[in-house]
Amino acid sequence: MSQRIERVEFEGGLGAKLAGRLELPSGKPRAFALFAHCFTCSKDVFAASRIASRLCAQGIAVLRFDFTGLGQSDGDFANTDFSSNVGDLVRAANFLRDKYEAPKILIGHSLGGAAVLAAAGDVPEATAVATIGAPADAAHVADNFGAHVETIEADGEAEVELAGRTFRIRKSFLDDIRSQEITPRIAQLKKALIVFHAPRDATVGIENAEKIFVSARHPKSFVSLDDADHLLTQRTDAAYVADVLSAWATRYLGEAPEDNKPIVRADPDRVTVVETRNGKFQNQVLAGRHMLTADEPENVGGMDTGPTPYQFLNAALGTCTAMTMRLYAERKAIPMERVIVRVGHDRIHIDDCEECAATDGDTKGQVDVLQREIEIRGDLDDAQRKKLMEIADKCPVHRTLENKMVIRTSQKT
Repeated sequence: MSQRIERVEFEGGLGAKLAGRLELPSGKPRAFALFAHCFTCSKDVFAASRIASRLCAQGIAVLRFDFTGLGQSDGDFANTDFSSNVGDLVRAANFLRDKYEAPKILIGHSLGGAAVLAAAGDVPEATAVATIGAPADAAHVADNFGAHVETIEADGEAEVELAGRTFRIRKSFLDDIRSQEITPRIAQLKKALIVFHAPRDATVGIENAEKIFVSARHPKSFVSLDDADHLLTQRTDAAYVADVLSAWATRYLGEAPEDNKPIVRADPDRVTVVETRNGKFQNQVLAGRHMLTADEPENVGGMDTGPTPYQFLNAALGTCTAMTMRLYAERKAIPMERVIVRVGHDRIHIDDCEECAATDGDTKGQVDVLQREIEIRGDLDDAQRKKLMEIADKCPVHRTLENKMVIRTSQKT
């Protein structure tokens, strides 16, 4: 499902202007989710970006934002604490409620997970909460300060290096995280909970996940992230969290909006295209059990919510080419690691088309040309590469496009 991004701003818990990024699917979102990033991270940290994009592709709009004093948000980080983070989250939920729709899903990574557990009670519309590598209590974050804790206690503040950056941590921050009681809030959650945690997480131990899970009431779930690291830097780990999370949350979101359902019944033997009446050009494309969106760019009156018709045509040739070459490479044991096909469409004067000289038909006017570029990766010799390029021209869609075609149109009564 195609998506669009809106940059938003709203006032945080301490009055600073916070910068947010709202990812919206085409059509009406299935639900809105609010994502809280890890301690001293930003909304653009890889895990947050990847998970938000994946959820959006499945019809769930996601707002991620920078906490006060971080990323592109205003304010002084030194003046913040865990309570102000919770306040920022509540303000973010209020913003969604006022401008769009209240979040039904709250997602928190690392200390952001502890924050969403603390803030959940102030977001009554939320029906599902997810934590990723979250500590069971806010005071756990002090472990990152090491020997600086004594300096902070004695001098009132200290410069602490975290993830390659220097932050000023004040005693008021320590006092705040030590005063937080999150376990009772988990017990009173009254929302579905899923806990994601890696057993080998070297930053927040797996015992934190156990404490969160045991403290919560049903419905609750636990998902082990195997050998993932704390920040989910591996693309596959972040994608896995998003896929499991979206499938799990569906149970607690109610019926999908009509915009995300097929408008007409799909025909198993044909591709069905139906206008959505959303914008000027948007169409729903049903291909078997798959639902896609077609549209036109904004500069020609569309909403740019999906590929254009010609892009679908280019995709047909490109995918067929790649599949045909893969089948041949495997059959002949050719060590092709990957094939990349790029296809563009152009319309040129027939006099400029060398390939058209030997063809029958009109010799005047313009002709459509599909420009196909093929990149073959792997340790192949010249003969193998040459043969694969020959095979590319034998893909069924290529042959169909070069044949004289007949399009029979009928009107359904």
